Amino acid sequence: MDNKGQRLKETGAEKTGLGILRRFVTCAALAAVCFTLTLDDARADGATNLPSDTPKTFQSRTNEFDYVKREEMVPMRDGVKLKTFILIPKGATRAPMLLTRTPYNSSGRVSRSESPHLAAVVPQMDDTAVAAGYIIVFQDVRGKYGSEGDYVMTRPLKGPLNPTEVDHATDTYDTVDWLVKHVPESNGRVGTIGGSYDGYTTVMSTVHPHPALKVAVPFSPMVDGWIGDDWFHNGAFRQDGSLDYIYNQEATHKGDEKWWSGNRDTYDEFLRAGSVGAMAASRGLEQLGFWRAIAEHTAYDHFWQDQAVDKLLAKEPLVVPTMIVSGLFDQEDIYGGPALYKALAGKDPKGEKVHLVLGPWNHGQGRREGRGIGEIQFEGDTATWFRRTVMQPFLDHYLKDAPNPDTPRVLVYETGADEWHRYDAWPRACAEGCPDRGSNLFLLSGGRLGFEQPGVSKNEFDEYVSDPAKPVPYRQRPTLPAYAPDSTWGEWLVDDQRHAACRPDVLVYETEPLKEPLRVAGEPIARFFASTSGSDADWVVKIIDVWPDEVPNHPKLGGYQQMLSADILRGRYWHDPANPQPIEPGKVLPYRLRLPNVCHRFLPGHRIMVQIQSSWFPLYDRNPQTYVPNIMFAKPESYVKATQRIWHTPQNASLIELPVIAGDAK
Repeated sequence: MDNKGQRLKETGAEKTGLGILRRFVTCAALAAVCFTLTLDDARADGATNLPSDTPKTFQSRTNEFDYVKREEMVPMRDGVKLKTFILIPKGATRAPMLLTRTPYNSSGRVSRSESPHLAAVVPQMDDTAVAAGYIIVFQDVRGKYGSEGDYVMTRPLKGPLNPTEVDHATDTYDTVDWLVKHVPESNGRVGTIGGSYDGYTTVMSTVHPHPALKVAVPFSPMVDGWIGDDWFHNGAFRQDGSLDYIYNQEATHKGDEKWWSGNRDTYDEFLRAGSVGAMAASRGLEQLGFWRAIAEHTAYDHFWQDQAVDKLLAKEPLVVPTMIVSGLFDQEDIYGGPALYKALAGKDPKGEKVHLVLGPWNHGQGRREGRGIGEIQFEGDTATWFRRTVMQPFLDHYLKDAPNPDTPRVLVYETGADEWHRYDAWPRACAEGCPDRGSNLFLLSGGRLGFEQPGVSKNEFDEYVSDPAKPVPYRQRPTLPAYAPDSTWGEWLVDDQRHAACRPDVLVYETEPLKEPLRVAGEPIARFFASTSGSDADWVVKIIDVWPDEVPNHPKLGGYQQMLSADILRGRYWHDPANPQPIEPGKVLPYRLRLPNVCHRFLPGHRIMVQIQSSWFPLYDRNPQTYVPNIMFAKPESYVKATQRIWHTPQNASLIELPVIAGDAK
């Protein structure tokens, strides 16, 4: 091929390439115009170019679930509707219903885990009921989470403190009435169950109950918020754990607002704040109704007396069989269960309708697993054993016509010996009126503790200086918020007390090592004579089991000072809880402090110890030790040091009424 032909070939190729390029550009331009026109048309039609991946309504497939969940808004007599979740085992017919009414978000309570199995979804408290084929029902109380209406903390019964026509008793009645009419899978029988606040609503369900309510099991019910549950203990305000709870519970309908803190150690935080009123003001609690009520009613006045559940139920007919379940180491509501049993037992002389269970548990542990608390271990899973062996047969008897399980009137776990005991009465020992007569354990000179009365001694008292600027911590620091991720809040009632025993503002009395076992079963009472250089004072009394110096099989328990029973008394109420009075400085006064129930065996080689102090911080607010009308709002200058004296003379003998029982009586 010559050069001319080659040039012609190249020219033709160039023209062909340019033609293709021109056609491509033209097509691209036309496509862009078409896309623009289409987009404009789509915009004009209101459509989107990228549809959502999420459907308007998703239909979940639950074919593999072993239960069906219904969500209902159940109407009350005043028109308010309450959010209610009904979990029905698939294939259920004529099944009993177990109802829990809660302020703690029932939606979350029936979503313990994302599982197709009912046993994994509901709280562990309901494990045996699920195994028995029960229908599980949870409901938000009025004013909380999914329910309509106004929320009032532990809404009182209709009466002086509640002028409306609705309360937890009427709401339960209306709920039960609706359930038996609208749950065809049921047998028309209902039981109520729950712990803490839910224990309170369970107790309230037994007041003027619906005929279909056949049984109730309140765990750790809040019964008297001034004497010994939740808010106060004998007039001393339980600030750490109460202020944050009130804030979280009442600030918003769904608990969206959370108590905030920049401190890991609540001891520092409360000490820097000054008074409990100042701490409350720093978070805006004056906006919350229940805080305003507490701050106004610091004495045991009509506000507390008129809603004390044990006193109220003592006036009502006993209709619903009830099993009251409490923990011997309940760090929140240790008073309520035994107090309620005491109020109702006389109405049931044969022990057929009111039963008391005292397990070796902290708050809520009876509803979960109960193998131990902190370093103190028990014999197996005591909580699961109780629910399976005692509680479920009790429920089945009233809700499924199962045979009578011979439920003990009183069932108590004896720590130290790790044994359960069936009793026909409680307490087992006391000063008078009990199966056994208790023994007086005297505080003696030289830090001694013994069953012999004090004689004449040069040392008529022991004394210490109580300084509000350096209060005794209620547990080894740092004291963590109750619900901090690494909190051991549930263990503090069995804490080792050596951190307090070594302080100069804590008196310590101790026996010699025991040569024989010593058993106690009942309510210890501290009766002591004391004086103060101030015009007000707090008194804390603790009963402690001191382990031997060496425990080969559990080295951490060597010398461990295991707290068994302890409480606090605000001195201004020594004469009348409803009418506080200044204390005359230097005057020796008699004090009486009921301590929480115990059932324990002190083993040979162990010692009994009593500690006395004047602060338990920051769990309880500090007493300024100068009398002021309302300690909640004490000024900084009111907080002063005071010299406290505990007397132990023949005339002013300080002692513990210890509920000692005989030998190995079952």
